[in-house]
Amino acid sequence: MPAQTHSSPRGGKWPVIAAWLGIILLILAGLLMGLAGPAYRAEWIGLGTSFGMLRQGAQVALGAAALGLITLVISGRSRRWRPAVVGLLVSLAVFFMIAIPMEMKHKAQTVPPIHDITTDMENPPTFVLLAAAREEAPNAVDYPGEDTATLQLAAYPELKPIVLDGSLASAMDAAKAVLQVRKWELAGTTENTLEATATTRWFGFKDDVVIRMTETPAGVQVDMRSASRVGKSDLGANAVRIQAFLEDLARNSAL
Repeated sequence: MPAQTHSSPRGGKWPVIAAWLGIILLILAGLLMGLAGPAYRAEWIGLGTSFGMLRQGAQVALGAAALGLITLVISGRSRRWRPAVVGLLVSLAVFFMIAIPMEMKHKAQTVPPIHDITTDMENPPTFVLLAAAREEAPNAVDYPGEDTATLQLAAYPELKPIVLDGSLASAMDAAKAVLQVRKWELAGTTENTLEATATTRWFGFKDDVVIRMTETPAGVQVDMRSASRVGKSDLGANAVRIQAFLEDLARNSAL
């Protein structure tokens, strides 16, 4: 009887090789991008190195996506469905992986390059209890001034103080309650101010907040300032923080 011959799979080894290369690049990209923030937060690397890891991770991820698409095409033509599914999954994983860095890049291009935001640009609340911590950071303790105010007004015209009904003491208590819910680190209080620090989850960036209460005939006016310790641009984070805090404070005070 003639010897039996075993035909090799259609497409040879290339669909499997491309699939594995895509997986390897995807894992490498995930490590670079996933560790960029925690490594900076642990003070193992500097901010520039951390951002460099994000860029390198995004580039490696794009390479993984290219291999995923190549695997999908080769496997589809040779009807090798398992490698085809792997290629598709790698490409989809890259899409979700680079969504956050792409969103950060988009924000950097659409918001002004400022990092100190306040509801009162003529007489901004001042940092007292957190002044020493801010003096050790790259960004200044004092509000930057007219140029920042102009950029803020153009980008966030809706950002204004709120007025609460009730006493100054009740307004202070309500503000403390919102601080606790948001898990900001309270530095301390005076008769009419609160100072706290908000720490971002991924990179551990520290943004300082001061809340000032002023009694007026209409009620207690609440002004707020939020300023990053590092970075020229905050990607809009401080404005979002102030707006969200004041909205929560207004709801809690109305209860």
